[in-house]
Amino acid sequence: MTAAQASATLDSTSENPWHNAQRQFDEAAELLGLEHGLREVLREVRREYTVRFPVKMDSGDVRMFEGYRVQHNLTRGPAKGGIRYHPQVSLDEVKALAMWMTWKCAVANLPYGGAKGGVIVDPRQLSHRELERLTRRFASEISVLIGPDSDIPAPDVGTNADVMAWIMDTVSMEKGHSIPATVTGKPLDIGGSEGRASATGRGVTVVALEACRRMGWDPAVTTVAVQGCGNVGSVSAQLMQEAGFRVVAISDVLGGIYDPAGLDVPAMLSHRERTGKLSGFGGARDVTNAELLELPVDVLVPAALENQITAANAGRVQAKLIVEGANGPTTPDADRILEQRGIRVVPDILANAGGVTVSYFEWVQDIQSFFWEEHEINNKLERVMQRAFAQTMEQADKHGVSWRMGAYLVAVKRVADATSVRGIYP
Repeated sequence: MTAAQASATLDSTSENPWHNAQRQFDEAAELLGLEHGLREVLREVRREYTVRFPVKMDSGDVRMFEGYRVQHNLTRGPAKGGIRYHPQVSLDEVKALAMWMTWKCAVANLPYGGAKGGVIVDPRQLSHRELERLTRRFASEISVLIGPDSDIPAPDVGTNADVMAWIMDTVSMEKGHSIPATVTGKPLDIGGSEGRASATGRGVTVVALEACRRMGWDPAVTTVAVQGCGNVGSVSAQLMQEAGFRVVAISDVLGGIYDPAGLDVPAMLSHRERTGKLSGFGGARDVTNAELLELPVDVLVPAALENQITAANAGRVQAKLIVEGANGPTTPDADRILEQRGIRVVPDILANAGGVTVSYFEWVQDIQSFFWEEHEINNKLERVMQRAFAQTMEQADKHGVSWRMGAYLVAVKRVADATSVRGIYP
C-alpha cells in the first residue's frame, strides 16, 4: 500500500489524527493563554523524515517500502517514541503520535520530547527473515536521526523486542561499538529492562485504580471491557483482574468475546495462544470490536488503534469510565459527547504513559550500566503514574475542565515553559 492509499483509507474511515491532535493542543493553549508565536511553534512538528527503501524478499524479488520518522519537539530532552508496522501507517498518523508523545512525556515529567516512526507494511505477511531485512534497512535509513542522545525508538503496533534488537544492532554495527541505549523495549539479554513488557498495561491499571478511588468505586464490583489483546490490552486485562476488577469482555483484530459473569483472563489468553483466536472460549458469546465498545460495563479500556470512539458511536457507549490504553482512541467530537453524558475519560497521554516511563528507566539503566530489580521498577512506575494522575486532577478541578484537558494543561505548560526559557536559536 502506498502512502497515498494509506492516507485515503484513513481519511475515508475516520477523522484525521493529526488534525485531532492539533485541535486538542489548540484548546489547551487557549486555556493557558499562550502567546501566538509559542502556539505556532508547539502546534507543528519540528522534523518529518520520509524514506523509501528496497528490501530483498525470500523469493529473490525486490520490493520498495515507505517509512517515516517524525520528531515533534526536543525542548525537554531527546525525542522518544515507538516504531509502528501497519498497512495503514500514514505521515499524518505518525505526526499525531509524535505530538501525543511530547505531551505524554511531559505529563509524566520525563526529560524527553516526542517522536514516532512507522513503515507501511503488514508484518504478518512477511517471513521472519524478511522482517529482519526490512527492519535493518529502515534502521539504517533513519540512523541519521536516532541515537541515545537524540532520538530513542521503542516498540509499538506491529513491532516487538526482536525488532528493537535488530535496530540496536544495526546502529551499533554502523558506529563500530555497542550502543544499548539507542532503543528501549529490547530483550533483557542486550540491555532491556525488567518490567518493560508489562509497563503500559501496569500503568493503565494504576490509573484505573486511582480513578475508581476518586469516583468512590469498589473494583470488586466494577466490570471492565478491553478492546485489543496485544501487549497493552492483554496485560491490562490480566493486571486489572488481579487488582479485583471483573473483566467481562476482550477483543482482538478478529473480534471479541463477552461473558457478563466474568472471564478467566489467564485461561482465555492460553486459549487464544493455542487456537489463534478468542472465539470459542468457554461460555462467552462472540462480539465485534464495535459491539464491545457499547457493552453495559463500568469501565472501557480501548487498547487497540486510534479513532475507535467517534461522534458516530459515542452516544451509545454505556461505560461510565474510559481508560485509554491506545493512542488517540477518542476523537475530539466524541470527547464532547462523552463529557456531556457525564462519562469520565482518563486520557491516553496519562493512561498509557507507563510504557514510556519504564522505557525511560531502561534508557537510564543502559547509560549507567547498572540495572534495577523488577519490584524497584514497578514501585517507581506506580509513583510516577500516581503523581501524574494527582497533578492532572488538580488542574482539571482548578479550571473546571475534563480530565483530558487537565492532563493537557499540565503537559503543554511544561513544554511551553521550557521553550520560553530556552528561547529561539540563533
